[in-house]
Amino acid sequence: MQPRRQPPPAPLPAGQRPGARLLALLLLLALQGAAAAAPAGSWRPEDPGRPQDAGLSRGLLQQAARAALHFLNFRAGSPSALRVLAAVQEGRAWINPKGGCKVDLVFSTERYNSESLITEGEEHLGKCSARVFFKNQKPRPAINVTCTRFLEKQKRQQEDYLLYKQMKQLKLPLDVVSIPDSHGHINPSLRPIWDLAFLGSSYVMWEKTTQFLHYYLAQLTSVKQWKTDDDEIDFDYIVLLHEFSTQEIIPCRIHLVWYPGKPLKVKYHCQELQTPEEASGTEEGRAVAPTELNHF
Repeated sequence: MQPRRQPPPAPLPAGQRPGARLLALLLLLALQGAAAAAPAGSWRPEDPGRPQDAGLSRGLLQQAARAALHFLNFRAGSPSALRVLAAVQEGRAWINPKGGCKVDLVFSTERYNSESLITEGEEHLGKCSARVFFKNQKPRPAINVTCTRFLEKQKRQQEDYLLYKQMKQLKLPLDVVSIPDSHGHINPSLRPIWDLAFLGSSYVMWEKTTQFLHYYLAQLTSVKQWKTDDDEIDFDYIVLLHEFSTQEIIPCRIHLVWYPGKPLKVKYHCQELQTPEEASGTEEGRAVAPTELNHF
């Protein structure tokens, strides 16, 4: 007796076929993978302030490093200690749309006036670690920064005093049209003026920097040095600041008072469509104490 033949199974509905189930599973895995690789600007309400992959926010790390260097240069108050960014080594960013953006990073620097360097490789480099807090679209980020391998204090004081003597010996009134000139050249006799202008402008650029706005000193267009009864260098100058994201050129009038080893004094006013609080300011080198970092 032959066994009874079983009827063929009924076909599954289209939504339950193995191919459709496999497709649904693959789609779910793809979505999970995309969520895990979300860019550094992403933020989820259930996990506010979550650290993001620094490799996906390289521009943000660069912006934080530049802001930290503006602040560092101003706070040092020394034309001989001016630094510029060499490279960002590592960093992490915490993004919170309601509070702002906090960045921890490590970066290397080099001396600003490369013409005065003896080429000895990394002897003229320094490493810095910083925490920078951008308050959404507001300027003047709060910054804590520490650096190693600075120029030795004694040598820095010697270079600053030499620059100070050069400034004191300049003939008044100064007849300066533009530094650098139309060919990008800075006359060595005018280098002290440019370095001091860069030092004072560092404060202005730090105050105006936001998470998305980056400023660079493009040109010094006017200088007026004042005779004083004391030993301080006291002069007014006009600079052109280049803002990279908007490509705007912003003229700023800056008044600077400086003496080697003393806090830098800066007042300024920039010509642009901003509120008066954002367009002008005054500060002394030791008066800056960022307090917003713990409020993230």
